[in-house]
Amino acid sequence: MTSHPRPDHDDRPTLTVDRYRPGDRDALYDVCLRTGDSGEDASALYADGDLLGHLYLGAYLALEPELARVLRRSDGVAVGYCVATASTRDFERRCEESWWPPLRDRYAPPAAGDESPDARLVRAIHAPSRSGAAWLAQYPAHLHVDLLPEAQGGGSGRRVLEAVLDAVGDTGAPGIHLGVGGRNVRAIGFYEHLGFRTVEHQPWGLTMGMRLPRR
Repeated sequence: MTSHPRPDHDDRPTLTVDRYRPGDRDALYDVCLRTGDSGEDASALYADGDLLGHLYLGAYLALEPELARVLRRSDGVAVGYCVATASTRDFERRCEESWWPPLRDRYAPPAAGDESPDARLVRAIHAPSRSGAAWLAQYPAHLHVDLLPEAQGGGSGRRVLEAVLDAVGDTGAPGIHLGVGGRNVRAIGFYEHLGFRTVEHQPWGLTMGMRLPRR
């Protein structure tokens, strides 16, 4: 679900790292959709273009807006973002209390034989994954980053990610984790360069964690 920065040697114009504003929501949902197919545009895959945003982005904007950072062009348009939570377990609890119930009312469970992309996301809304790994005590925070192609390169991805790491570090969280597809060798190397290390192998890739400095 996450698209990743390109190496920092690009001649593209520098983008501005900014705090999230409520007016950014629709643009960020669009970024989420346009990077939702392993970093490629997923617009043609889903009948309901909001589902990816509901599942992977919206709760962070609603529940942890102070930790969200946005990459903006000079005209103010958002072309990338990084969102996070300082406590994964607390975030999951809050989602269960206030984020998922309205979506479950809006999206009925799909028919048993429906294996469409939309149906798979709706099932995840009704039965979201829960974190329980032993390493979560060391890396309780987590983040997601998605960048449109125009936001990849030139160091922009690194800057927006580091801004979020600083914001999460200010909460006192001792560590943070993220997920990355196993075939995305470039992204894995990028995160290793920032200080992330593999904490668990998943069927879809890796969970990587990094300790945060005490403030």
